[in-house]
Amino acid sequence: MSTPRQPSRGSGDRKPPRPNPARKPGERPRPPHQRGADPRRSADQRRAPAARRPRPPAPRPQPRLIKLGDPRRRLRVVTVSLALVFSVFAGRLVQLQLLDSDALAAQAGANKYVEVKLSAERGSITSSDGVALATTVDAYDINGDPSLYTPETAQIPDAPEQAAALLAPILGRSKEQLAAALHTPKTKWVPLAPRQSPETKRQITDLRATLARQTDTKACRAQKLLVGKPAEQGGRQYVDAACVNPLAGVISQESTRRIYPADGLAANLVGFVNADGTGTGGLELQFQKELAGKDGRSTYASAGGRMVPTAGGSQQSPVPGSDLRLTINRDIQWAAQRAITDQVANAGAEKGYVIVQDVRNGQILAMATSPGFNPNDLSAAKSEQLGNAAVQDAYEPGSTAKLMTMAAVLDTGAAAWDTHVTVPNTLQRSDRVFHDDIDHETWYLTLAGVLAKSSNIGTIEAAEHLGKTQPEANQVLADYLHRFGIGQSTGLGFPGETKGILAKPEDWKGSQQYTIPFGQGLSVNALQATSVFSTIANGGVRVAPSLLMGTTGPDGRYTPAPAGVQTRVVGPQTAKTLTEMLESVVTDEQGTGGKAQIPGYRVAGKTGTANRVDPKTGKYSGYTASFIGFAPADQPRVTVSCVIQDPVNGHFGGQLCGPVFKQVMEFTLKTLQVAPSGSEAPNLPVDWKP
Repeated sequence: MSTPRQPSRGSGDRKPPRPNPARKPGERPRPPHQRGADPRRSADQRRAPAARRPRPPAPRPQPRLIKLGDPRRRLRVVTVSLALVFSVFAGRLVQLQLLDSDALAAQAGANKYVEVKLSAERGSITSSDGVALATTVDAYDINGDPSLYTPETAQIPDAPEQAAALLAPILGRSKEQLAAALHTPKTKWVPLAPRQSPETKRQITDLRATLARQTDTKACRAQKLLVGKPAEQGGRQYVDAACVNPLAGVISQESTRRIYPADGLAANLVGFVNADGTGTGGLELQFQKELAGKDGRSTYASAGGRMVPTAGGSQQSPVPGSDLRLTINRDIQWAAQRAITDQVANAGAEKGYVIVQDVRNGQILAMATSPGFNPNDLSAAKSEQLGNAAVQDAYEPGSTAKLMTMAAVLDTGAAAWDTHVTVPNTLQRSDRVFHDDIDHETWYLTLAGVLAKSSNIGTIEAAEHLGKTQPEANQVLADYLHRFGIGQSTGLGFPGETKGILAKPEDWKGSQQYTIPFGQGLSVNALQATSVFSTIANGGVRVAPSLLMGTTGPDGRYTPAPAGVQTRVVGPQTAKTLTEMLESVVTDEQGTGGKAQIPGYRVAGKTGTANRVDPKTGKYSGYTASFIGFAPADQPRVTVSCVIQDPVNGHFGGQLCGPVFKQVMEFTLKTLQVAPSGSEAPNLPVDWKP
């Protein structure tokens, strides 16, 4: 049975319509306009227009299937990428940690960390009762960082000038000085004004804070973002000056400042410090090492001139200096300074000095010089006022030196106090004719009278008995002068102290060998001359002078100063006889020291009037007037010396220095509560009748 052949379809043949499953078999298809009509509706209903039905939603597109890549290939790509990144980091790390570590560390330290000195607190200098004569108070060092004032860092070309203009009126320095200091970019820190008061520091801090607020506006912050971008202004674009704080590179470092609460009291003795706080004169210079202590160091991170507290650092604490307690009695120093200042003014003198010494231990209770100065204001002082003339001036002592000649004569037994001495009006020796201060007929004096009347001729005659020949006499006298400390240091070690001038006895030629016995032709300082009288007052034993009572170290422990070295110069009986002879100078009506008498106390002393050598010309010009004595003569406690240089209104030592001695000694005895003398002066005869 053959299968019916299906007709072939050409390109224009249509596909046969698909059977409609909703149409019954044999049912004719509905015309297009009736398709979709409900056969159950009536004809009228079918003729009515059909309501528009919503369009069915478009069919959802089927999701595209993504074919996963090869995970192994992706892993290889990621691994290689990470390896490259880590290689770069590792290389950079090796460069920083190994190759460039030293250079970078140095650069970081230079740019980030700042090392500053922590000044040690300078020790105080006090009087014997512990009252400060020189002390230290809080202060601040004003420093600048020039590296923050370069045009590249400061972002303006004239940052140093702007900072200098702001600081000059506060620090009291010129704008040119401050600007020049900030124009040193290779220097990390430069001092602008050391040791300023807390008030000065506060002014700078407040001004810097005000400027910081003004330069932190929104407009300034936006403008600063443009810095470094190309600009047509000299190849560099600067931030406006109003947006820069010129004081960002200024820092206040804690420091200290030296003050002298008593102003000029004992200033010539205590001395002063320079602008750096280093001792430059007096005891401040002599004990610089002990007073200064040891400075510390502090290292800290800095940004914009300010400390970064959390960036680490290190600190070595300073060691404070020791405190010095002097032997100076503050009240006696005041009395001595007032007395000599008044008398220098009254006499129209160039200068003068007073020394008060305890004869028992050599301690100096006062050392006053006029004119003085105020160490708190050195600008008002002249250079010649800054020293301590009492130990730095070498002068010819005149008749006060006769005490040493008489000591040699008595101690060697060449004569006694009552030895008769015939004193002519003139005396020819060598190439010179010698005179006393006044013309007189021949005097017939005891040796005590020679000292009381201060006869130059009588002293020459007494000194000639020290040896069989004049050279032998010269050698004996020179030996005693040396024992008394002439021509050598007093032992104080004071800066600039003079040893005086005493030629070797073999070099005493011509008239000099006859002038030295009465105090011309040799020179001393005032402390040496004072020590001579203290030696006699102490029974013939010289105690080396001292100014330092003790020190208090950084640990608070007080250490007394060692006692002065003692040296026997003359015997006790010689010292006793000399004391009685010195009393005649004050008590006898023929004596030259009557103005030094003190009611209730026995006084032993000697006047001095010497031709003065002008230190500028080296020639004799004017006079040196002096008086040195001790009291009570029966129980010696204190020696007081007065020296006045180049007076105009009078020139005799008894007239000018006698009243100063009395004023200072009387005050000292009352201050120390020394009991009055319990006996009368012996009043040794000063002359004899031929």
